[in-house]
Amino acid sequence: MTVKYETLHAGEFLLSEGAGKISRESILVAAGAALNAGQVLGLIAASNEFAPYDPVAVDGTEVAACILYGPLGESTEERRASAVVRLAEVSEVHLIGLDAEAEVSLAAQFVIVR
Repeated sequence: MTVKYETLHAGEFLLSEGAGKISRESILVAAGAALNAGQVLGLIAASNEFAPYDPVAVDGTEVAACILYGPLGESTEERRASAVVRLAEVSEVHLIGLDAEAEVSLAAQFVIVR
């Protein structure tokens, strides 16, 4: 028997967000592997594209900047996506890549981890 697990649906990690989708922005995500909704992202300074948060990086992604709203497929080109960037409460257990430093960075943008 094969066991299958369903990934998060778009926005499933959100507990609350600002009215009128003020919490979200359209972003560019760097080419790379498939990403699930709830992935914590950092901004690559050189390209102004987002990539998975990496606390040991030195390219800008060492600072958590937002949370990917919906899943993205693998791609060899940059991808347009939606992300939660401000004024939201999110579920800690549904976030990917979250650590204490990322939580502090997100809180500075009023993205509160519960």
